[in-house]
Amino acid sequence: MQVYNEVIERMQTLEPEHIELINESMNHAGYFEGKESHFKLTVVSDAFTGKRLVARHQLIYQLTNELMTAQGGTIHALAIHAYTPEEWQQLQQDNQGVPASPQCAGQNKP
Repeated sequence: MQVYNEVIERMQTLEPEHIELINESMNHAGYFEGKESHFKLTVVSDAFTGKRLVARHQLIYQLTNELMTAQGGTIHALAIHAYTPEEWQQLQQDNQGVPASPQCAGQNKP
């Protein structure tokens, strides 16, 4: 859970109202116990107010960049769901959950 903890710690700079990080590595090819390669991240923060989706994702990628495999880290995929507190409240009121993560090209392969 080293990578998991590192992502959670880095997100604290956004002063999140809500944060959830799910390790979805077990749903992907090459999984072994303890693998930390695929995550689903939900962050609710005022830091996203006035920012478009791309800018929100860029902000999160700035915080996690060296944890990504392209930079020598272990995270291959990071499904990001970044909301303002108002957007999050509306999702809750509408009984809508966070969307499912996309399938990895190697999903369910031995």
